Amino acid sequence: MARRRTGPTDLVKELVYQRDGGRCVRCGTLHRLTIHHRVNRGMGGAREAWINQAHNLLLVCEVCNGWFEDNPKPSYEAGWKVRRPQVPDEVEVEYSDGQTYQLTPDGERTAVVGAER
Repeated sequence: MARRRTGPTDLVKELVYQRDGGRCVRCGTLHRLTIHHRVNRGMGGAREAWINQAHNLLLVCEVCNGWFEDNPKPSYEAGWKVRRPQVPDEVEVEYSDGQTYQLTPDGERTAVVGAER
């Protein structure tokens, strides 16, 4: 019996890679990149259809991915992590260029005016 796929599709991963410019959203590196869920999937995946859509995903390096887990307070403040019951398209996210963006399920991002740090 085949295992059920619980992660994002290859198309969604490519949208995230393109949207984030092939760089870690936190530190800007080009190396050892992975897909990070802003709202955790939970054990065995999640039932919400949006959990693997682009607005819940960020391109990050392995170092920053671990940093998010070790530093939850600043990770939530910057939008790299999102607490339930919020959904990711309601939470702005800070990028390594210092700009804050609103992310959409279709892989777009819009700069938030006046939110630059």
